[in-house]
Amino acid sequence: MPDKRLSDKSILLIDDDDSLRQTLAMLFETRGYKVTTAATGQEALQRVASRPDLILLDLMLPDQNGFDVCRKLKSDAHASLTPIIILSAKILSGDIVEGLYLGADDYLTKPFDFEELVARVEAVMRRASVFRKSLTNQTREEEVIVELRRIIEDRRVSSFFQPIYALPSGDVFGYEILTRPDSSALLANPELLFKAALQFGCYEELEFLGWEMALQRCQGIPPKQKMFFNCNPYFVEGTQISQVKNLFAKHNVDSRDVVLEITERSAIGDYHGFFNQLRIYRDYGFSFAVDDVGGGYSSLESIVETKPEIVKIDYHIINGIDRDNIKKSLVKFVLAFSRENHIRVVAEGIETEAELNTVQKLGVELGQGYYLCRPKQNISSIPPNCFLAEIPAK
Repeated sequence: MPDKRLSDKSILLIDDDDSLRQTLAMLFETRGYKVTTAATGQEALQRVASRPDLILLDLMLPDQNGFDVCRKLKSDAHASLTPIIILSAKILSGDIVEGLYLGADDYLTKPFDFEELVARVEAVMRRASVFRKSLTNQTREEEVIVELRRIIEDRRVSSFFQPIYALPSGDVFGYEILTRPDSSALLANPELLFKAALQFGCYEELEFLGWEMALQRCQGIPPKQKMFFNCNPYFVEGTQISQVKNLFAKHNVDSRDVVLEITERSAIGDYHGFFNQLRIYRDYGFSFAVDDVGGGYSSLESIVETKPEIVKIDYHIINGIDRDNIKKSLVKFVLAFSRENHIRVVAEGIETEAELNTVQKLGVELGQGYYLCRPKQNISSIPPNCFLAEIPAK
């Protein structure tokens, strides 16, 4: 009799290496997994309709770039919430960040130990199980929708402010605005909250609420200090610019002091229409930032297309930069490019004194991170100068 466990867990294995594909399929099947295989990106996009529990994706496919396949899978209704593990013979640090940015959940370099791969698969499945069960079970789905509506209608979100400091002087340059749910139930995690809002069609409403709640607490910010609002492309594409402009005018905030930090760039469907919307926002005085710079091709492509006023170097690059000459070289490249194009540069994720000293020596103009100041709910509790404040060790 066939093992009944085969129907419990399923994997879509995408790899053009016939031998590896057959070997992995056989090994996973002996562990109780049902395995569907695909040798090309086109085959993968056709077979994802079977709704696998996890996808193993090789980056080198004969017909499509693996990153493009990852982007398409995450935009497919059948696979948007399915965890993805990237497999590749050569994965550079930039490729890792690129894959994670596009929605991949983990990565593994070939050749790999099968037991390690199994452990990664099971760990990723465990991490994804809570949210997936919430959406696949009808009762839980209704609970998610009810909680979403309660959070929005009762305005149950809180604003946190993380300062961005001018490193030459130590003075506050601006604040990144972070929205967090006031909930201890299903959507207590902000990432799950916004994913659920996208899934159930109320993302714009939730984002607008978060902005409005933050603006109510931003009174007293000195003129010319920037306010960074995270902004999904759906918001830029779908929200009336007049509504956004009126929101900031209502709270006496000059749009020239507002920076819209574009997140989830892989969600951009119509690039032409999206960049036309950016132009309209700029006409009203808004500026734009591109985050995660250094995290692969898409971030560089976004700089070319978006022409941002500010770029933020990904925290993966800043982490341990004092001990890594390749990371230093990458930052030098970003700085040279940005200076030539009159773009300001922020180093994200500064968590140690050594990292701070290194980015200063390299000439990074702006810095942000837990070592300088953690996010605070009250702007008044944020040190106006990071060098005059007592900075604790990590």
